[in-house]
Amino acid sequence: MEFILNLLVSAGVIVLLAYAMPQVHVKSFLTALWVAFLIGLFNATIGWLLRGVLNLVSFFLLEAIVSLIVTAVMIKVVDKLVGNFKVDGWWPAFAIAIATAIALALVGWARGGDEEYARLESKPKLEQYFAQTEMLDVTTYRIA
Repeated sequence: MEFILNLLVSAGVIVLLAYAMPQVHVKSFLTALWVAFLIGLFNATIGWLLRGVLNLVSFFLLEAIVSLIVTAVMIKVVDKLVGNFKVDGWWPAFAIAIATAIALALVGWARGGDEEYARLESKPKLEQYFAQTEMLDVTTYRIA
């Protein structure tokens, strides 16, 4: 369900930017849906490799910027593959990448994405196990 929602939001952003920016051309919402799917597919397959290489070069200091650059590259790749979708230049591709990232972040936040991060801040599973069984107080026997 989350994948479909993200796909619809991404397609909506592409259509809205096509109306707002003269450098972005998309024929219909179905074309925008197909473009959003391809961008997601390429980001999941090729994009992770590009992100990994660029993050190693930048020493993880610019991870968000690297992600936007890779997404803009994927948008330009999809631009060449889909006939009914055209992005004239790199700045509109960056605008689509930024707007999509903001929209997806807002949707994730509105759907309660904080719960996902709250789980990350909880105790590690080993500490939870020992706390439940009361076999060992992990806090006093930590190894530095």
